[in-house]
Amino acid sequence: MLKTSLKFVAVAGIVLLMSFVVPPKKIKVYLIGDSTMSIKNKRYYPETGWGMPFVNFFDEEVIVDNRAQNGRSTKSFLAENRWQSILDSLTAGDYVFIQFGHNDEVETKKNHTKPEEFKANLVKFITETKARNATPVLLTPVSRRRFDAAGKAEETHPYTALVKEVAAARQIPFIDLDAKSIALYQKFGAEASALLFNHLEPGVHPNYPEGKVDDTHFSELGAREIAQLVLQEFKKLHLNLADHIVKPTPKK
Repeated sequence: MLKTSLKFVAVAGIVLLMSFVVPPKKIKVYLIGDSTMSIKNKRYYPETGWGMPFVNFFDEEVIVDNRAQNGRSTKSFLAENRWQSILDSLTAGDYVFIQFGHNDEVETKKNHTKPEEFKANLVKFITETKARNATPVLLTPVSRRRFDAAGKAEETHPYTALVKEVAAARQIPFIDLDAKSIALYQKFGAEASALLFNHLEPGVHPNYPEGKVDDTHFSELGAREIAQLVLQEFKKLHLNLADHIVKPTPKK
């Protein structure tokens, strides 16, 4: 009887201890940037930000929090306190993917950021991320679609060079998404690469009854292709987050 009671107490004690075990912290991956990365309102479909399919690449230990917003530059992202809200919840082991440039570089846009200010803003994101013992990953802006008369995909971002300068100076994980996306468009070719973007004939989609020709924002196919590029390049960086990429299901 005594042995039985002792066993019961031991089991009860183990159960009680297990109830106090804190589950392991999930890794948060924040995406900050512009409309090429952001989550789209339904009224914009089939326009798709590459951050939308990106969430599907990781296991249950990772939470991808896409904070990218349409039309934002580094300046407006900071001015609207969007960065501060991330910083307030950023903890050790988290990641921040930083991709700006589209709106910073266009002088006619209200969110235009001068080159030195743009670089300073990127440095701010990087240094404050590292101060939280989190990992910043800097990306050049994803390329727009533009081909010359000979069918060669062209450079479209003057601020790409600035991003490269910051990445080299700060020696942080870096993905040249501009170059990789240009290579992708070239692979598809001048005509077929339109499938990667939000190109629609009139009457095809209710959101765009008059049609749409947009060589900046992606279709669902394009967003997935760009997200896959980011994943491929990220694997080459050999960071801990790569251990949480979903493994392929073995064929039976």
